[in-house]
Amino acid sequence: MNDLKTTERRYKEHISPSMARLLKFGGFYAQEVSAEGVYIYDEKGNKYLDCSGGYGIFILGHRHPEVTAAVKDQLDKMPISSHVFFNPLQAELSERLASACGGGLDYCFICNSGTEAVEGAIKIARLATGKPTIISTTNAFHGKTMGSLSVSGREMYKNGCGPLLPETIHIPFNDAEALANAIDENTAAFLCEPIQGEGGIIVPDREHFAKVRKICDDKGILFIADEVQSGMGRTGSFLALDKFGIKPDMVLLAKGLGGGVMPIGAIVATKEVWQPFFKNPTIHTSTFGGNQLACSAAIATLKIIERDGLVERAKKMGEYFSEGLRAIKAKHEDVIADVRGAGLMLGVEMKEEGYGGSIMYEMAKSHVTAVYTLNNQKVIRFEPALIVEKEQIETALEAFENAVIRTEETLVAKRKD
Repeated sequence: MNDLKTTERRYKEHISPSMARLLKFGGFYAQEVSAEGVYIYDEKGNKYLDCSGGYGIFILGHRHPEVTAAVKDQLDKMPISSHVFFNPLQAELSERLASACGGGLDYCFICNSGTEAVEGAIKIARLATGKPTIISTTNAFHGKTMGSLSVSGREMYKNGCGPLLPETIHIPFNDAEALANAIDENTAAFLCEPIQGEGGIIVPDREHFAKVRKICDDKGILFIADEVQSGMGRTGSFLALDKFGIKPDMVLLAKGLGGGVMPIGAIVATKEVWQPFFKNPTIHTSTFGGNQLACSAAIATLKIIERDGLVERAKKMGEYFSEGLRAIKAKHEDVIADVRGAGLMLGVEMKEEGYGGSIMYEMAKSHVTAVYTLNNQKVIRFEPALIVEKEQIETALEAFENAVIRTEETLVAKRKD
């Protein structure tokens, strides 16, 4: 095991000096060496309650024994596909995803990450419609490869990367009228997160996506739902869109799909959208997509979610967590502006951007992790595993409130000065 100073030096010299500073001064000046369940352990044996959840990856916690067992078993058989025979695990996973997503979403493409799923969806939408334009939303986050970056909604990540993908338009989130006005004869699809994650855990109006579905149907364009962060039961329904009672033409999954053990992403779509693959099944491929190791992890994950009732559990635990956060807000409204979210995808917005860094730092000192939303640094997100217990939520709430109190005390001291 390398010592912390050596790892810090290697970050500075071979990864990014800025990242080294960010981790050090953000309260995470330690090396992660192991993890289990809802806890991460550092090189000194300190235990941290993980409420950041790898930005939504660890829906089953860390190293779920059944998922790791499935991967270990598959490792001894065939870890990567030959691509010349039928792959039974890819086929089984595709069937299970079609069943879980429902509503005529019957065909799947298995890839390796969320940003790959977005890239594939853009390409498939253009192939299926013969039209180029993709509409997405401001402050959205769809990934950082070139196509997904083009449809993401924060300029900070785009500066210096242009020219990006042409024929992309951004409209305000939760604005159906803006969508209707943006569509023209060249529009292929509308790509949107049901709940904006990196935008600050922004939940749309209840009727919004019913309007979106009708507009897309009336105008003859596709609706693509990016459920990379909000899917897999995270919000208290398998897909966040299930809460709104509608289905997209394509849904994109990743993060939690691998059960916190393997990287994997997926596009799940209707038969109508999938016509380009009927004509040419190799029109879009991935060397490592659908590999047996990742598929074995995803199959085990889906089985566990269903067997253990984790979708309903996420709803129940999310309500408990949310109530606790709202109670804290009521006592500290000079620091906290809002609490919002669904299930165990929760965001707390601060009155000022600088408060979040102080609060996360203090929480880390109490051995509880939480992180910003990338496109809105006023918002701290809480995305613990769906297996989290009430007692662990109470620990997180206590650490958060103590951090808010210390931040308040600092504010009072500054005002006196």
